[in-house]
Amino acid sequence: MDTSTVPGRYWHLLADGRMQCDLCPRECKLHEGQRGLCYVRGRERDRMWLYSYGRSSGFCVDPIEKKPLNHFLPGSSVLSFGTAGCNLACKFCQNWDISKAREMDTLSGAASPDQLARTAQRLGCRSIAFTYNDPVIFLEYAVDCAQAARAMGIRTVAVTAGYVSPEARREFYQSMDAANVDLKAFSEDFYKRVCGAELGAVLDTLVYLRHETKVWFEITTLLIPGHNDSDAEIEAECRWIADRLGADVPLHFTAFHPDYRMRDVPPTPASTLTRARRIALDHGLRFVYTGNVHDRDGGSTYCPQCQTLVIERDVYDIGRYALTDDGHCRHCGHAIPGVFDGPAGHWGSRRLPVRIQ
Repeated sequence: MDTSTVPGRYWHLLADGRMQCDLCPRECKLHEGQRGLCYVRGRERDRMWLYSYGRSSGFCVDPIEKKPLNHFLPGSSVLSFGTAGCNLACKFCQNWDISKAREMDTLSGAASPDQLARTAQRLGCRSIAFTYNDPVIFLEYAVDCAQAARAMGIRTVAVTAGYVSPEARREFYQSMDAANVDLKAFSEDFYKRVCGAELGAVLDTLVYLRHETKVWFEITTLLIPGHNDSDAEIEAECRWIADRLGADVPLHFTAFHPDYRMRDVPPTPASTLTRARRIALDHGLRFVYTGNVHDRDGGSTYCPQCQTLVIERDVYDIGRYALTDDGHCRHCGHAIPGVFDGPAGHWGSRRLPVRIQ
């Protein structure tokens, strides 16, 4: 086996001879030679293997706001990469060419954890993001990369659907400093019909992050016209967040663009995002954002105590910045929740493809 194939964790043998993958709630049950739905984990020689260790679909330096994370080292740059495969089956996937890939040849990039950390340091990135596809499925590689990054003072970010088993969840998030969790909708029917997953497992992850870790996390919901954008569903989601997670967890409503197997659905109108943001604010959430549209007001951060504009955003570019180095409002002194460490960065909207030798 080549260096991209390594032993995987979280599995056990069943009485009928099959092997159950315990990484996520899908619990794929495999015969010899089979792979799970994610495609990058499979059974061979009576053990579980990860086939994408150290491989990537590409490396790129992005603004941290693109993840999206609005309360984590604002204005800084982040070295982003993903692998292939996914443990969900979303019909609307916006990165389907990566997440649905079944050929390892699509993984044209390669980097060891140390190489990745050194590259981030050389490029001045304050963090590394596991993104484009869900990092849960390449847990062993993500954890090793996170440990190498932390040794160099670089933080790590997971962009994830939060669909992970409790045991694997503990190891995974122990290595993460921040996360953006895609809450696809707020109905079990949507998760089963459109994503091939279960809402309850994702909500469990969000409660775990809030109450049992120090990971800074934000939530994103992609609003799809006619599928998850009703007032009733948005209100139910906002009530749950306020009750179970608290009013300070940032929530991003982002616009859908027709793709993959939902090309017949129209794009999300900007008015839908504005309506959802107003519902969330009316339900007491303090930091609610719009994304994938040009909306300076919906992308900016306001102090919940004095209503001062403290971080002005024009897409990914930061304008006015009225926070102290440790994240307090310069007008009234109120602490804005998040991870703030010094002045805002100036990476802006640039996207820099990177080739790691």
